[in-house]
Amino acid sequence: MREDRWFITLRLSVALALSIVCLVEPAWADFQAGMEAYNRGDFKTALREWQPLAEQGDARAQFYFGLLYENGDGVPLDYTKARQWYEKAATQGDAKAQLYLGLQSSFGQGVPMDVVDAYMWYSLAAGNGNAHAPGYRADLSRQMTPAQVTEAQKRAREWKPKGK
Repeated sequence: MREDRWFITLRLSVALALSIVCLVEPAWADFQAGMEAYNRGDFKTALREWQPLAEQGDARAQFYFGLLYENGDGVPLDYTKARQWYEKAATQGDAKAQLYLGLQSSFGQGVPMDVVDAYMWYSLAAGNGNAHAPGYRADLSRQMTPAQVTEAQKRAREWKPKGK
C-alpha cells in the first residue's frame, strides 16, 4: 500500500514537471527565435517574436522591445516608448532595463535630464547584479552634490515597483 502511494506520487510529480516544461518551452523558444533574428539584424522578425511575450509580461522581451525603440531598429525611433518598455521590465527586477533607465535619465533621452533619478536606477541595477551600473553611478556621483546623492540613495532604498 505504501509503495503504491509512493509510485502514484512519483508519477504525479513527473507529470507536473513535464507539464511545466511544456508550458515554458514555447515562450523560451519564441524569445530565442527573436534573439536570433535580432542578432542577424532582422528586427521585424524579432519584433514579431517578442511582441506577444512583452505584452504578456516577459521582462526579457520587454527590455529588448525597449531597445528596438531606443535604437529605431524595425520601429520608428521613440525614446518615450523605449522608456515605457524599460519601466515594465525594470519593475520586475530586470537589471539591464534599470541600467538603461539610468542612462536615459543621465542623458535626457525621452525624459528631462535628472541625475538623482539616474543614480537611483544605477543603484537598483547594481543591486540586481548589473556589472556596468556601479561605474556609471560612480562617474555620475562626481557631478552631483552630496544632497543629491543622499536623495538618490533614499529613493533607491524606498523604490517599489509601480502597483505594488
